[in-house]
Amino acid sequence: MRPLTASIRCRSFVFTLALLVLSSACSASAQRGARRGGGDASGERTLTHSGRERSYVVRAPRALSPSGPVPVVLVLHGGGGSAANAERMSGFTALVERERVLVVYPNGSSRLGPLRTWNAGHCCAYAREQQIDDVGFINALLDTLEATYPVDRARIYVTGMSNGAMMSHRLARELSHRIAAIAPVVGALFGDESMPAGPVAMLAFNGALDQLIPADGGGDGRAVAGGFGGMRTRPVAEQGDYWARANGCTGAPTVSTRDALVHTQYRCPNGRAVALYLVQDNGHAWPGGQAGTRRADVPSRAIDATAAMWTFFLANPKLP
Repeated sequence: MRPLTASIRCRSFVFTLALLVLSSACSASAQRGARRGGGDASGERTLTHSGRERSYVVRAPRALSPSGPVPVVLVLHGGGGSAANAERMSGFTALVERERVLVVYPNGSSRLGPLRTWNAGHCCAYAREQQIDDVGFINALLDTLEATYPVDRARIYVTGMSNGAMMSHRLARELSHRIAAIAPVVGALFGDESMPAGPVAMLAFNGALDQLIPADGGGDGRAVAGGFGGMRTRPVAEQGDYWARANGCTGAPTVSTRDALVHTQYRCPNGRAVALYLVQDNGHAWPGGQAGTRRADVPSRAIDATAAMWTFFLANPKLP
């Protein structure tokens, strides 16, 4: 029986070895597929950061490599939202093939269930209370994207809604060496933010009818668990003033009004543009997009924020 036993063991070893080789080949094939945009280049992904499993959704154009490096847009959901929610509200996925852009929808964190938030500093809820390292997570996510896809490092952009808008400001402050431009939607600052190490272009969208982030400031976050930690939002125009100082802009901004849009444009160096849109008929919603929930404010149709910010992003790559 010993020869038979040895034969079985040998066959088992060969079979196991074959599985390992096949697994390695499949992993390499999947990575190559991601790099060129084929196969499983799009879909939900996870990574581990600070002992937590974090998730994100990738939407990648097909056949990436032959066309050279592509820009990246991170779209951050609002407080209590999700990657799926951000994708639906913003409509950014529609640009993936036409504009050949890699769009990524990261998920925040939560205690239980899908009500996720970001630690933007003074906001919001679980992520703020637990001091989740969301800046570290996004930094690690960018590392992963650059290792997996042909990313144009001069064209990494961030946008977000509400809590996600506040998070986009924080990311620009702390990752100014990586992020070229941000486009916060219905967000605000609190007035105690430090200056970033480098310039980041910024285009903000706010609603004159917004009750959660009032245009004149004073929002206390009472609709959010834990509020804003005793802080109140500053007038939304101060987003422009802050980034104008950070980017070396000079002189008073130009303000123009067209229909429901009040557009403020600062005089800034090339690649460091700063501008704001105050949408008169918009509340706490993504202008031109979809409402977050059935009970949420109806977005204004005075401007397509996604299209406008994409044009802004293209005009403001990270300069040497």
